[in-house]
Amino acid sequence: MPIAEIKDLCKVYTMGTNEVHALRNVDLSFEKGEFISIMGPSGSGKSTLLNLLGCLDRPTSGQYLLGGKDVSKMDDNELSSIRSEMLGFVFQSFNLLAQLNVVENIEVPLFYQGVPAKNAREKAIQLAEKVGLGGRCDHRPTQLSGGQQQRVAIARALVNDPILILADEPTGNLDSKTGEEIMQMLQDLHETGTTIVMVTHEDDVAMNAETVLTFRDGQLVDTKPGNLASRKRPSLS
Repeated sequence: MPIAEIKDLCKVYTMGTNEVHALRNVDLSFEKGEFISIMGPSGSGKSTLLNLLGCLDRPTSGQYLLGGKDVSKMDDNELSSIRSEMLGFVFQSFNLLAQLNVVENIEVPLFYQGVPAKNAREKAIQLAEKVGLGGRCDHRPTQLSGGQQQRVAIARALVNDPILILADEPTGNLDSKTGEEIMQMLQDLHETGTTIVMVTHEDDVAMNAETVLTFRDGQLVDTKPGNLASRKRPSLS
């Protein structure tokens, strides 16, 4: 069973008397352990698709199955639970809380799940070490570089053991060298079996994935292999 599957998905926004068709009858499935990048020009529908995959919006029509659950018609509370329990997010702007240190930022999703504080702290410290920030656990975002902040964001995305990581322009606010480091980290996660869907407008960034999907005018217009396509995908149970 795919991790995520969308069937005949449409999203229409009403702007005054006009209708904007952001997505048009899209069919896609994402298998466990895949690393997919989605690209396209402004207005292509890639960000709308990511919002729908992240349960931040609902489709106008069609079906979205996540982990075998039909989330298309869920209410706000149900979608909130799905986001908390099944998804991890990495944003271009990092979205860290300025008043919290590294470990506390990583812990945030576990707080909303009601995980005991001791367990949450232990897991957050482990993930801080995993992303190379074990020596900066008490630092706040303003004391970190952009690349370090994005590493915190990646750790936070992993802390709830999500079935799907969604990355929105994860290198957009980084210089090229730091961006390459972040992409290497995402590739390393892919090698361990993490399922990743990434949106980007940069060709070279998109090619870091296993498969590159190109959208235009709300439709999937091209599918091609990325640089990871020739690598053997890890065996997943």
